[in-house]
Amino acid sequence: MPRYIFCTGGVVSSVGKGVTAAAIGRILKARGLKVAIQKLDPYLNVDPGTMSPYQHGEVFVTVDGAETDLDLGHYERFTDENLDRACNVTTGQIYSEVIAAERRGDYLGGTIQVVPHITNEIKRRIHLVDRNDDLDVVIVEVGGTVGDIEGQPFLEAIRQLRKEVGRSSALFVHVTFLPHIGATGELKTKPTQHSVRELRGIGIQPQVIIARADFEVSQEMCEKIALACDVDPEAVIPLVTTDNLYKIPLILEDAGLGNYLVKALELDAKPPDLAEWRRMIDKMVRAQDTVRIAIVGKYVELHDAYMSVKEALTHAAVTTNHRLEIEWIHSSDLERNKGFDQLEGVAGIVVPGGFGERGVEGKIMAARYARERNIPYLGLCLGMQVMCIEFARHVLGYEDANSSEFENKTDHAVIDLMPDQRSITKMGGTMRLGWYACDLTAGTKSAAAYGMERIQERHRHRFEFNNTYREDFENAGMVFSGFSPDGRLVEISEIKDHPFMVGSQFHPEFQSRPNRPHPLFVAFMKAAVDYDEPKDEKKTKSKVKENHVAN
Repeated sequence: MPRYIFCTGGVVSSVGKGVTAAAIGRILKARGLKVAIQKLDPYLNVDPGTMSPYQHGEVFVTVDGAETDLDLGHYERFTDENLDRACNVTTGQIYSEVIAAERRGDYLGGTIQVVPHITNEIKRRIHLVDRNDDLDVVIVEVGGTVGDIEGQPFLEAIRQLRKEVGRSSALFVHVTFLPHIGATGELKTKPTQHSVRELRGIGIQPQVIIARADFEVSQEMCEKIALACDVDPEAVIPLVTTDNLYKIPLILEDAGLGNYLVKALELDAKPPDLAEWRRMIDKMVRAQDTVRIAIVGKYVELHDAYMSVKEALTHAAVTTNHRLEIEWIHSSDLERNKGFDQLEGVAGIVVPGGFGERGVEGKIMAARYARERNIPYLGLCLGMQVMCIEFARHVLGYEDANSSEFENKTDHAVIDLMPDQRSITKMGGTMRLGWYACDLTAGTKSAAAYGMERIQERHRHRFEFNNTYREDFENAGMVFSGFSPDGRLVEISEIKDHPFMVGSQFHPEFQSRPNRPHPLFVAFMKAAVDYDEPKDEKKTKSKVKENHVAN
């Protein structure tokens, strides 16, 4: 049986439970342990797939096609493990399952209650994660904060689960916030004490407290929290806001959390090996030059909507020894002739995915700006589609070219609804989702980036390139460099006579890792750095190369 670590949050939301859970996964994996992480989300939606990014941020897609919370992206990036649909559970899923069972008569006419029926279903979902016999630790993050009404069934379920598996097999980690009072210049522990008291009132005693703060936390304050909350002094771990979230595993490890967890859970673990992770952080810190990349999207005021894109760009920048600077540009601003000054001087342009007509024309403008000025461009899902629409309008001369998602009366729907999507009426979980194979075309930029003939990537879309226009595009200089194995679906397109203008119908950002950056992002970043390099420096390098060859 695996051990369980339950992560709860207190005082305020957005305190960093997701990254903390991910970081704990990293330090345990560094000890040779097999780890999986699960998110319990208290909202009544079945999944975030139909929720607005303004409500929920990014929708992260697993390899098996589940639309999940963005925290699963953190889990995968930190642990470098692919998770599945069992790793994200919502109240909507729980109640749907219980009500469906009641309709089938599974409860033999019994009264259905939160306890035991809802809590039993929550526990069953947790055990779905540990169905693999080789798992050593399951980390379970409970969304929201202690005291939320909708979170109470989840807290009751994990309380019961710890009792069932035994106290030495489960442990509670409470992530809480220490507010800073500006008038007195003090951090305050009283909200943490109240939060722990709330947990203890429902039968949960945290063994570890992660004390989040924006200012340094003294040893004296940690001892005060330990005394007031009845935890071991070494189990109060201060976690001060950092400029690089990938430092967090090292902060927790250096504070002794890894050793404490191994001892408390009686785990058979190897000595920790975080050498590679430390080298990665050191490389990030030592990078001196900056590369400026524009992300042109429709939700840019909420950066969480593009969490995986931002992180994938960060990973790729490290490979070129650069620090990433993002220029966030609202695509709707470009439609009003605003924001073009922000595009001036960028080394590359990324147009990410999205849904709906708003801001699409601005994305098309961004694609044209990149194509005409030879600026490296990476289009992701909708970003690939707008790249094709722009090409059809301004290279092929199809002035009304569009996607049937936005204009169903156009004579040139170069992007159209996939045939197997035409009969679908329900919105949730019905897109082309998850891992699909893609065959690469030899001699293309995409094939060079990947260095292989067949790849697997994650998808989330309903619309595809219209094959009616393949020949027209190819004759005008568009190269289709990736196809589904049956040759039916265009997966990657690129412009032949351009330094780097590539669009993927899939979402490569979901598979990028800090220690293993995604090859498409790396190729894009190298092209951006090369574009950004001063011309006189290029001449100098070229001259040095010529002299070397001559000698």
